[in-house]
Amino acid sequence: MTGETAPTSLLLVDDEKTLREPLAEYLVRQGFVVREAESAAAARSVLIDFTPDLVLVDIMMPGEDGLSLTRHLVEAKGLPVILLTAKSEAMDRIVGLEIGADDYVPKPFEPRELVARIRSVLRRTGKDRTSEPATDDEHFVYAFEGWELDPLKRRLIDPDGALIAISTAEFRMLKALCDHPRQVLDRDRLLDMVQGREAHLFDRAVDNQVSRLRRKIEVDSRNPELIQTVRGGGYRLAADVTRIPRPA
Repeated sequence: MTGETAPTSLLLVDDEKTLREPLAEYLVRQGFVVREAESAAAARSVLIDFTPDLVLVDIMMPGEDGLSLTRHLVEAKGLPVILLTAKSEAMDRIVGLEIGADDYVPKPFEPRELVARIRSVLRRTGKDRTSEPATDDEHFVYAFEGWELDPLKRRLIDPDGALIAISTAEFRMLKALCDHPRQVLDRDRLLDMVQGREAHLFDRAVDNQVSRLRRKIEVDSRNPELIQTVRGGGYRLAADVTRIPRPA
């Protein structure tokens, strides 16, 4: 159909077939177009007639290693790269980031975490075809049920005008809910929206952040009215959210 957004394409480069093939199948189920390569040489051949939106590169491979391939991908192709690394490859991870890799994921990893990292890198590099247009956070404050959330200063103000301490993770969670008021956001989507490189992405991480937020903004956190749990679905901010101009 005309105007339809093409799916995001990935190149997965890993010599370990037992990891590469199941991971490729999982990524396809997540909506990505995936090409595979078992070596750096094979990846270079694939790139002759295929330009992916992002490349996943295993560092330790026979022949040309992943760091050498990454340098080529970044310098010659201008492609985003996520490194797949073993826990013992700390120095290689540092080198990889220094030569231009966008992120790294230590093995073994949860495929869902990798998907979240992929989407995060795509957003940062402007290659995310599914995200909503960015909003200019400098000019507005979220307002809901007397509360105000300042996305620029990352401050939460209660209905009495008091400043409420809020962590970075709690801020990301509340901002995600404010961006989608009265919509049900499942855990996978929340993980994708709020994760940072330092985050440990598990379902309990979402639940824990929501519990902390409830203790700060609910009258009774055990019977929440603002951040509601939707059984089998996720969470919903049960309030209308307006964006008010930032005070001069």
